[in-house]
Amino acid sequence: MIRAFFASRHWWLFAYGGGAALLASLYYQVHFSVLINSWYGSFYNLLQEAAKHNVSELWEGIEAFLWLAIPYVLLATITGYATRLYGFAWRQAITMDYLPRWRTVTAEIEGASQRIQEDTARFARIVESLGLQIARAVMTLIAFIPILAGLSEKVIVPYVSAMPNSLVWLACAVSLGGMLVSWFVGAKLPMLEYNNQKAEAAFRKELVHGEDDKIRYASVPVLIELFTGVRQNYYRLYLHYGYFDLWMNLYDQLMVVVPYVIMGPGLFTGAVTLGVLVQTSNAFSRVHTSFALFIHNWTTITELRSIHMRLAEFERNLVRHEQSTVPYECSASPKADSEYENLA
Repeated sequence: MIRAFFASRHWWLFAYGGGAALLASLYYQVHFSVLINSWYGSFYNLLQEAAKHNVSELWEGIEAFLWLAIPYVLLATITGYATRLYGFAWRQAITMDYLPRWRTVTAEIEGASQRIQEDTARFARIVESLGLQIARAVMTLIAFIPILAGLSEKVIVPYVSAMPNSLVWLACAVSLGGMLVSWFVGAKLPMLEYNNQKAEAAFRKELVHGEDDKIRYASVPVLIELFTGVRQNYYRLYLHYGYFDLWMNLYDQLMVVVPYVIMGPGLFTGAVTLGVLVQTSNAFSRVHTSFALFIHNWTTITELRSIHMRLAEFERNLVRHEQSTVPYECSASPKADSEYENLA
């Protein structure tokens, strides 16, 4: 999975050059986010003291926001498109590595067609999305932790205010605590996803055989039995996702009010302005969201873990059968064999 893309001379430029370009794009997106966060402070301070300012300053503030937001949106759109191309290139590299190896294996490998066609696509799509989020989260933390540390000096809540960089530690603590709870609540999900894919593969395999031969395959009793297994797996999976979603929704709603609980009292005593409060809420949200990346993507990570289990098992089976199988000439023509090289 990894070596097929990053250790291949053919894909080296795409893997590392394209990855570097995506990271550079993420860097500039985070830079714009920092500028927008600074804009929050000045703009909401303007709104708080609107009577002391002219309405033209409101339009100037909105214009300043547009000069930041529009480039950010364009850059994010381009990055999203490039990331999808990067993810598909990774899938292509894995597929082109599997196909010629699978063709030379005489023994049957369970769910080979699904793993080559579907699992590689899902693996590349999830890694593409998750990898981009992880890189953005790291850059966001680097950019926003100093901002949140500076805003910590304005906290007046007892005990919390006595702690240096209190808002940073608070964001870290609630995110780590949420991750531990999520790990406990979602502990059974990866294996349930894995079993679910096996049940789906068995059902689909019978249907595929039935397309060619309905006499020997795809009888109604067999299909009903296989689909019953699929249904039972999904019901069990939905039950576990249900209480995980309950926890996640509760956690997200609680995190909305945390910065206001900490900074809100200062607004009424004059220790902080509305602009500082909104700026703190934005910075805390970005830092906390970055720390809590794995919490908010727990179901995606669960799916990725189950796919990785299936592809790793498939690769082990390929290696085992390759070592135990005497090489033979494939039925495909030399022209067909050369198409692997051309496509790769």
